[in-house]
Amino acid sequence: MVSIDSTIRESSANALPGLGHALILAGKLGQKSAEEIFRKAQANRTSFIAELTGSGAVSPFDLAHTMSSAFAAPLVDLDAIDAQRLPKGLLDGKICQAYRLVVLSKRDNRLLVATADPSDHEAAEKIKFATRMGVDWIIAEYDKLLKLVEATATTASEAMDNLIGGEFEFGDASLETITESQDSNASEVDDAPVVKFLQKMLIDAVNMRASDLHFEPYEHTYRVRFRIDGELREIASPPVAIKDKLASRIKVISKMDISEKRVPQDGRMKLKVGADKVIDFRVSSLPTLFGEKIVIRVLDPSSAKLGIDALGYEAVEKERLLHAIGRPYGMILVTGPTGSGKTVSLYTCLNLLNKPGVNIATAEDPSEINLPGVNQVNVNDKAGLTFASALKSFLRQDPDIIMVGEIRDAETADIAIKAAQTGHLVLSTLHTNDAPATLTRLRNMGIAPFNIASSVVLITAQRLARRLCANCRTPLEIPPQALLDAGYSAQELEEPWVNYRPVGCAMCNNGYKGRLGIYQVMPISDEIQRIILRDGSTLDIEEQAQREGVRTLRQAGLQKVKLGLTSLEEILAVTNT
Repeated sequence: MVSIDSTIRESSANALPGLGHALILAGKLGQKSAEEIFRKAQANRTSFIAELTGSGAVSPFDLAHTMSSAFAAPLVDLDAIDAQRLPKGLLDGKICQAYRLVVLSKRDNRLLVATADPSDHEAAEKIKFATRMGVDWIIAEYDKLLKLVEATATTASEAMDNLIGGEFEFGDASLETITESQDSNASEVDDAPVVKFLQKMLIDAVNMRASDLHFEPYEHTYRVRFRIDGELREIASPPVAIKDKLASRIKVISKMDISEKRVPQDGRMKLKVGADKVIDFRVSSLPTLFGEKIVIRVLDPSSAKLGIDALGYEAVEKERLLHAIGRPYGMILVTGPTGSGKTVSLYTCLNLLNKPGVNIATAEDPSEINLPGVNQVNVNDKAGLTFASALKSFLRQDPDIIMVGEIRDAETADIAIKAAQTGHLVLSTLHTNDAPATLTRLRNMGIAPFNIASSVVLITAQRLARRLCANCRTPLEIPPQALLDAGYSAQELEEPWVNYRPVGCAMCNNGYKGRLGIYQVMPISDEIQRIILRDGSTLDIEEQAQREGVRTLRQAGLQKVKLGLTSLEEILAVTNT
């Protein structure tokens, strides 16, 4: 039997960097030699190009000429370049050092950059995000490039000074707190360089469509990472000396206790971008060995107003969901891991239901998206405001629709189910692997089968998968047996379609750009109710759902592959069974 993972790995040859592939195609390097050099580079924690030239497998001269021919890029002799006359300040010296680059000049809105590896899409992306300019590669010999980089690059401290000491234009963007009053300690951390650095990180995160920012202190280093399309990427490495001031600044504008550094805290802040757009941020601090780690979640309220079509439901799944939320009472559950888009899905439904004649109340921990017309309550366990107590209060507030952020315990589940049985539409989330397992999970929480069968009307399980970049995706041949092992039926293989693999370009993140939803939408039919009443297993429910045309998450993901929206490799990863 053909292994799916090995087939994809061999077909796409993702292990070797683009430089290795170019050398193999040019006949300068054998496949086995390239793989051996790559393994040595990983073992020695060096770059592939450094190991390649250092081992003598390819000389810097041959490498430069091969890259110039392969990528149709001009060649330059850096010995003829005067380092003192090169432009300064166009690109952060840390990026130049990390990727071995030298900026030679600027033309209009494009930089001419000397490199030995024009296949390095990550370097091009870094330059693009750092400068907001395009990149034109000029090929140089690697050994000469190293000397020029050392001669022109600034140190990390100097780069940071340039970043936070210069004048920046942020347009109409301004950082504001949720409340009007500032903390009395604000002046203690009102340090201009730190303020500018934080504001730049937040604006960059919004522009790069990041979902989270991580500010992480270590013993001798400090790093900032963004989660973009589900993957963490290191964005900046400011001096470790600013970690306390930066943490304090974030805590002040998030209305957190600046003097308390021993326990985790939560807060909120917002960024005003332009005249009519405000981005909210949820802030969490966590004491670590070498300081406070701060994680900031980007909450864009407009994401809940994109409409159900933007979520990526197939036509049948969308019809099932719309039919369920149109019912006057019952419970709708959305399941999936943290970060799978459950909150956006729930608020998209609430936005459809949010009308002047409807009373909607939500209980969340905390409320992530502000929706006018909806009564939102933040759960506070320390003050005694739990999900259960909030639900009890809602039932005395004449509600039509109730949304519970998460069903965590039997008491909350019991009250929510009773609300669904007494004429209210209840929406909530639960952490389970798929839709059939959700019913068993409720049973394990102590809810009687009759109450589950009579209240739950629909369950949606969901995942987020990375979307292939339409600009650089490349067709990929996958053997039929591998497709069968992945979950396709023999009948589906009779219909021709094109599989794609990620490549990577300056417009995307390693071949992917954005994310798309994968959904398993399971209405609770009469037959599934009978299985619940006789205390059937998850497997019994799953088999019945399949007979009724409910696709598994894997099958839903495979459909996205057939449509060319994502890769088979990505679907196998996010729907691992």
